[in-house]
Amino acid sequence: MMSTTASHGRVMILPSPSRALQNQQPLIGSDMFRLKQTEPRGSRLVVAATAKYKGTKMREEKLSEMIVEKVKEATEVCEADVRSEECKVAWDEVEEVSQARADLRIKLRLLNQDPLESFCQENPETDECRIYED
Repeated sequence: MMSTTASHGRVMILPSPSRALQNQQPLIGSDMFRLKQTEPRGSRLVVAATAKYKGTKMREEKLSEMIVEKVKEATEVCEADVRSEECKVAWDEVEEVSQARADLRIKLRLLNQDPLESFCQENPETDECRIYED
């Protein structure tokens, strides 16, 4: 279930935290490499695109919780007058926390990327990046 909120004429779609928790399957192992339990046969290795450290994972969870709290606060503030300055400030706070979480996800995605891959995207003509076919 997704919830939508309006902010200065814009609509933001926020994921429901309860649904995200429901879709998780039991996993074994570290944050980077996990064994996913499968019903009929054993397990298979899954490379997770998550944080390398527990602190970054906790930070993302904390930001998600903050978004939910800020949405509740903004909804309460805007019940009286949607056009008030307090309402605008409350939705700006929601937007800032949402952007912080998005920036963290982008940063984590870039950290998990192979450095040679990003180098080759910028310099495809170099010897290190040439692809030879048989």
